[in-house]
Amino acid sequence: MSRILIVEDEPAIALALGDDLTLEGYEVEVVGDGDAASRAARERPYDLIVLDVMLPKKDGFDVCREVRRAGVRTPILMLTAKTQEAEKVMGLDVGADDYLTKPYGRHELRARVRALLRRAAPDAAGTVRLGDVEVDLGRAEVRRGGERVELTALELKLMAAFVTARGRVVTRQQLLDAAWGADIAITERVVDNQILNLRRKIEPDPAHPRFIASVRGLGYRFDG
Repeated sequence: MSRILIVEDEPAIALALGDDLTLEGYEVEVVGDGDAASRAARERPYDLIVLDVMLPKKDGFDVCREVRRAGVRTPILMLTAKTQEAEKVMGLDVGADDYLTKPYGRHELRARVRALLRRAAPDAAGTVRLGDVEVDLGRAEVRRGGERVELTALELKLMAAFVTARGRVVTRQQLLDAAWGADIAITERVVDNQILNLRRKIEPDPAHPRFIASVRGLGYRFDG
């Protein structure tokens, strides 16, 4: 189930949008101001952000700019009542992936959401390339310089979780749930040890990781 963050300060619009996307089968979270939006986008994993431009505390352009500077690659669909071309260009320049002008049709919004989610998904073969490293989720294997890298089953599950949440922060608890299961009682330190092992196998310089970044106080972010 794809997770969507809706950023909208008008309660009636937020409710209608949330209900519609929930009926479409998405998991939805709603926040009503720019500060909350920026914080949520940087701290929690989403598959898509639907972002209104006119917001209290911080407008949508500033939110988009902040999350992109923080390395978050989650697709962003900006919503605005403004029709000037300059506003649309500005939204795309600060990092939005698509732009929809109010009032919009329900079917068009759904189509834009589906298109952005498809675009952000791994390719049809489930393959992600990180320099000379190739992660092939379809075949459940990793190759480095064309040579297969032996990963344990746990390491493969962690890689799959990272690829799925590409560009977003993933907490240690989320990694525990993905790789070990929600009912397994082990410490989060075990996750850190597994990440160290994984970095040794895929990072050019494990001491200064490029792909699996630590996010202090939160967890990790996959920047592949």
